Order: sequence, then C-alpha cells, then structure tokens
Amino acid sequence: MDNPFMARAIQLSTENVTSGRGGPFGAVVVKDGAIVAEGVNRVTATNDPTAHAEVLAIRGACKNLGHFGLAGCEIYTSCEPCPMCLGAIYWAHLSCVYFAGAAADASKVGFDDSLIYRELAHPPLQRKIPMIQMMRDSALAAFRAWEDRPDKILY
Repeated sequence: MDNPFMARAIQLSTENVTSGRGGPFGAVVVKDGAIVAEGVNRVTATNDPTAHAEVLAIRGACKNLGHFGLAGCEIYTSCEPCPMCLGAIYWAHLSCVYFAGAAADASKVGFDDSLIYRELAHPPLQRKIPMIQMMRDSALAAFRAWEDRPDKILY
C-alpha cells in the first residue's frame, strides 16, 4: 500500500545518505492530514547521538505546534524506531507510529539496537554500563516539591 507520508519519510532517508549528510533514516510527523515536521538522522553531522530522525521530527513538530504533546499526530518513519526514539514517541503521546523497514533490516547494515533491548531486561547493576544508584533520599525532595506544586503542568 502506497502512502505519501511514508514515501516522504523514505525519500528523506535516501536523500540523507546520497547527500552524505547522515544515516539512512527519515521521519515525518503528520496532523490532520498535513506534515507538520520532518527529520533525518543527524548523528554524525552534529556529533549528537540523540539526533535521530524521529527525535528531530518530534522536536520540530512540538516547536511548530507550540506544545510538548503530540496527541492527535502520527509519525511515519523509514525504519522501526529504536528504544530511544520509541521512548520519545511515548513521551510525546503520538497517536500512531507507521514504519517501513524493520529493526532487523537496520541491524544488517550496522544499526543494531538489540543490545539496548537486552540490557533493559537486566537489573541496573548487571548492565554492560553499570548503573549505580546513590543519594535517592536527597533526590526525592524534588519529587515531593513537584507533587506539592499546585500549578504543575502534567505530561
């Protein structure tokens, strides 16, 4: 099934590679049948490991729509989102994710995020990068302050 939004995400991913500007990933955020933001992989171009196509498209959509939540929006991405992008999609409350390539396809060309999925299943101290909790009681003060704040903006 052809879809113009997915076609655009795939076009962005291909152009990003052929231009030499980044990796083979593109994404578009759509609201009410119109593209509100686009993103391409900019990890190596910006030396920013978080500059994935989906994250940049989400950032652009939030800026363009003037809100941190994207409920009612959809994202079309040239590949199944990695764990970081998936987290951003959930935090942005996007209504639907459409993807073309599978994570296994990306893995075959060197973009393998299976380690991250495996690591999430381990307790923090048993992960490849040790995660050591400290000063929890002190940190809870910020959560108490947030909980007590009457004018907080929930997300």
